[in-house]
Amino acid sequence: MFGVLEGTGVSVLDPRFHRIVPGSARVERLWSGSRWAEGPAWFAAHNMLVWSDIPNDRMLRFDALSGHTAVFRQPARNANGNTIDREGRLVTCEHGGRQVTRTEHDGSITVLASHFEGKRLNSPNDVVVKSDGSIWFTDPDYGILSDYEGERAESEIGGCNVYRIDGQTGALSIVADDFVKPNGLAFSPDESILYIADTGASHDPANGPRHIRACAVNPDGATLGRSTIFATCAAGLFDGFRLDATGRLWSSAADGVHVFHADGTLVGKIAIPEPVANLCWGGPKLNRLFICGTTSLYAVMTHTNGAIRPGG
Repeated sequence: MFGVLEGTGVSVLDPRFHRIVPGSARVERLWSGSRWAEGPAWFAAHNMLVWSDIPNDRMLRFDALSGHTAVFRQPARNANGNTIDREGRLVTCEHGGRQVTRTEHDGSITVLASHFEGKRLNSPNDVVVKSDGSIWFTDPDYGILSDYEGERAESEIGGCNVYRIDGQTGALSIVADDFVKPNGLAFSPDESILYIADTGASHDPANGPRHIRACAVNPDGATLGRSTIFATCAAGLFDGFRLDATGRLWSSAADGVHVFHADGTLVGKIAIPEPVANLCWGGPKLNRLFICGTTSLYAVMTHTNGAIRPGG
């Protein structure tokens, strides 16, 4: 079951891809047994990866030194996206809790956002931390559409927005309200662009969006300006994604991982034998890509490194 997998591999679609993935690269399955793996986050201090298994209402951890996987937290309020803040604390989006939380160093949990203007959030999905300490997250309604990945409920907000939590005051503000179902998000290495996936096609296959938009971050660092479509998914939907140190975007898709140059060109793919939900960089040099497929955790070594910034 584990080790190098048959039927996986690397597809070079642009010569530039040769420089970032070794010709000998092989995909490894590190663990299997989830219903829907999501939200990987790397703890460098512990050589450990934490990720979510949403329908099973648990979070798991993979020890990169021993190769052992164990339960990190259960129940986990149907946790989805995770990231690490500037102090090395875990920040989590909870579908079941309908909130964004932070796990403190002593293990206690602090609620960072649960309501906007007195109304409960839908089901926070994915999250990223900016270098100024602010926390940006998406809030589609997936977690309240059924009891499978949260708890069925009506939306109190009445829309699916992207929010920012101020790093100093904790104030919550809407930074984008024109997405159908905002999903994964990540900053460019210089934080001048916030990339946001829109997976509206999940419930409107014919007309819903299935793309990633590149949103300019305004000079105030706290609001978004003009946006353009960066890439459209040709295999299922983009979900979670991360950028490497040179600004290439590595995204989940139905057939594996799609890699885009900063100019939006699809330069290569890494085939995974099941739909991919999310991914992140890890390892001592941030050159190991951890990949959450539907049921399993995978990894592949690369010639590039993850962007060195909180949540990047």
